[in-house]
Amino acid sequence: MLVNKSWLNNKYQWVGLKSIIKVTSDVHEKTTGKETTETRWYISSLDLNAEQALSSVRNHWQVESMHWVLEMTFREDESRIRKGRGPLAFNVMRKIAMTLFKQDQTKRASIVAKKKMAGLDDEYRSTL
Repeated sequence: MLVNKSWLNNKYQWVGLKSIIKVTSDVHEKTTGKETTETRWYISSLDLNAEQALSSVRNHWQVESMHWVLEMTFREDESRIRKGRGPLAFNVMRKIAMTLFKQDQTKRASIVAKKKMAGLDDEYRSTL
């Protein structure tokens, strides 16, 4: 479907706008088996072709996904560590822990469950 771009000439247009990106995804929810189609729109100051736009969107969501896991699993935004190199050191440790949990094939469990198991089980923690 073509997009009506006439609104771009209006006075509220974004300065430097070069691309309007539409991404349509077929989504399969593993837990419910539900199939949906999602459409997301992006604007960019870069003059992108379709391949570049898709790569940029995928890279963006890869980072967002990591941030979501860090927030939901490790409650990173609630951290009270704010002085010196503490915030950086703990951010790195959380990312290492997240990677170890994701790579672990010994347990079929969520990262939250693996985190809890690692806290309670010395043997499991040493396998990580």
